[in-house]
Amino acid sequence: MFSSVARKVVKIRAARRGICAIGTKLSGVTLQPARSWDDGAADGFAGKSLAEVFGGKKVVLFALPGAFTGVCELGHVPSFAKNVEAFKSKGVDDIVCVSVNDPYTMHAWSKLMGADGISFYGDTEAKFTELVGETRDLNVAALGPGLRSNRYSLLLDDGVVVQAFVEDSPGDLKVSDGDTMLAAL
Repeated sequence: MFSSVARKVVKIRAARRGICAIGTKLSGVTLQPARSWDDGAADGFAGKSLAEVFGGKKVVLFALPGAFTGVCELGHVPSFAKNVEAFKSKGVDDIVCVSVNDPYTMHAWSKLMGADGISFYGDTEAKFTELVGETRDLNVAALGPGLRSNRYSLLLDDGVVVQAFVEDSPGDLKVSDGDTMLAAL
């Protein structure tokens, strides 16, 4: 009989192997589009379902631990921003950045980053990050309270995972960068 800790470890490992596996359809949660408070209030703080974000489209998604943080701001977002036109030329309909942040922080950060051609979303309750099995406790890096996302990138076709590049650690930027994804297309 497994102990409760052993069951939890097995469950986490199974989730990590399963959800980012090629052929997995991502659905069932919502993301908050980056926007100002006034825009959020005007639309009743409505989120977008994954069907709305991914439906009928070829999407490159990259996820990161947090807005306004080191590797995210200095490396990860720029690696996709510099390749927007190259992704479009390869048939990518949208490039999506997701972080466990509120949509207002993501809005301010996207403006600061000047990352035209990338759609930013806040995973406000970490539901998407839990769905893909990539939650991390990053309190050690002052990114708490609560869970954050590991760093990874996905190629999705109508919400189905076609490619997945997952970093060993959220501080790494070895396989989930824009150049790696572009080379995989």
